[in-house]
Amino acid sequence: MSRLEAKKPPLFISEPLAEDVVGQSLSLQSGILKSCYGPTGRLKQLHNGVGGYVCTTSQSSALLSRLSVSQPVLRVLTASVQNHVSRFSDCGLFTAILCCSLVENFKSLNIAPCTVIKISRHLLSLCMDYLKSEACGCRVSVDFSSVETLLCLVRSVLTSKPACMLNKREVDHLAVLILKAFMFTIPCHVETNVALGKCVIVPMKGRRVLNSMVLPGLLIETPEIQWAKPLTVRRTHSDVIKIALFCASMAGDCLIPEEGAVTVHHGISLEMAELNQLLSVGKRLVNDEVDLVVCQKVIHPALKQYLKENHVMAVDRAGLSLVEPLSQMTGSKPIASIHSLSPSCYGSLKDVRIESFASKHFLHLIPNDTVVCSLILCNRNETAWDELKRACETAEHVLQLTVKEPLALLGGGCTETHLASYIRHKSCCLSPSSFKDLDCSRTQYQLVADGFCHSLESVASSLNHDDGEILTDMVYGHCWFVPSGFPPVHNWTDLVSKCGCGINDNAENLNWRLLQGQFDSATLQGCPKEPLVKAADRLTLDSFAAKCSGLQVALETANLILDLSYVIEDQN
Repeated sequence: MSRLEAKKPPLFISEPLAEDVVGQSLSLQSGILKSCYGPTGRLKQLHNGVGGYVCTTSQSSALLSRLSVSQPVLRVLTASVQNHVSRFSDCGLFTAILCCSLVENFKSLNIAPCTVIKISRHLLSLCMDYLKSEACGCRVSVDFSSVETLLCLVRSVLTSKPACMLNKREVDHLAVLILKAFMFTIPCHVETNVALGKCVIVPMKGRRVLNSMVLPGLLIETPEIQWAKPLTVRRTHSDVIKIALFCASMAGDCLIPEEGAVTVHHGISLEMAELNQLLSVGKRLVNDEVDLVVCQKVIHPALKQYLKENHVMAVDRAGLSLVEPLSQMTGSKPIASIHSLSPSCYGSLKDVRIESFASKHFLHLIPNDTVVCSLILCNRNETAWDELKRACETAEHVLQLTVKEPLALLGGGCTETHLASYIRHKSCCLSPSSFKDLDCSRTQYQLVADGFCHSLESVASSLNHDDGEILTDMVYGHCWFVPSGFPPVHNWTDLVSKCGCGINDNAENLNWRLLQGQFDSATLQGCPKEPLVKAADRLTLDSFAAKCSGLQVALETANLILDLSYVIEDQN
């Protein structure tokens, strides 16, 4: 018997942010996340204390799920960011870095947390109103009649994941494939309740990235089929192939009870009774002129042989992940029991073919209307493939979000510095009545606004990992990166060529200043519209929905952490 110990009382921590260990942990996590940010971010290798699988990544979804966090304050931050990533897939590092920076900057102010929270929420409302207005200078409209802006969005996602180990040619190739796959998932016929289809990623590790391709329909790996013989699928109707989709087992094990007992009369064989039922299902399928049977689980060899003799193709072990897209693609309803067979459950296909890639063989199911496609994704090794799979899924989700809201934000740190310049400009022009409504002084408002702007600028600064200077211009408020090795100079024109997002060049004198230097009030103008068309093929863009959500989540989480008065921790 194990030794019994008296229950320990819960641990009460008053003013957790005042604890040095909390500040150190927050600073450490912020440093880890900042070092991973952007196309030149440093990779992290994560594994547990006893070894096992090693994950090499710079993506927030992989980092936050594998980092062990013990501090309650950091758990709140991590949970908020993970929830954001689960909903939007993108801008996880942006959200986490901004939240850490906001907490650190606001904590250093000698202002009551309730006042900081009220002012910061007012600043957030200014940002959101500006981002959603037509006058926004860091927003780009996405035109679905042209693929250029969509390709920019996808390329920006791929290039921000250095662990994928992609060169420019491979990024361009994959961007086209991801966009093509996404277009396949858009229904051809618009109905009342429109639902996007699905892109199924087929792993092909140890192959060149340029071997990746997209095929309409689904690929099911079926090594059992005799590939030496030509594929023959019976067509009871000249134009379509009728398909039955089973999500129940067809292996003859349905009568094995999980609990309770089964009474069997003398001379009755459970196995034969179940097999006879399976064969009767097979006869029903043949009589209903079904051409193809796909089972999520296992099909009994006798039933498979019976179907083969009657020229019905049978494919088993399809797996749970293919049931939903297969149902969506064929219009079939997954049959959950061999006792509930109905002709209304059947679906149809246009064609069935054999496809071979490397040493793998697949059954290629081609639909009548393509809403489901297969992306055969290749990469050099397992680590790079895992990272690339996550990046492709993120890119697909970003495109789906863009359908709902056809907008994008300028990337490369330009949205952050542009917003910081806008907030500084607005905070200087605020009327006295606004301070009265917020129950704060002009000085308090200015201090909080300055901390908010410095936090935005710190996110942009995190993109630079090579010790070069970072600038912002006083005309458009964009972010500019100076190569490392050059001393600070007064004339930056010779050292910068394009801003972070790529929309502006150094053709005009933009009056640059160091990003973290002393701010000198200036009038902010909107971004020029003409260069957008000229440079649209290589813009760095971010998801509008994901970044707006990240901005809100970061600030609300920072406010929640600032408002923490007690932490009660169970020690048992």
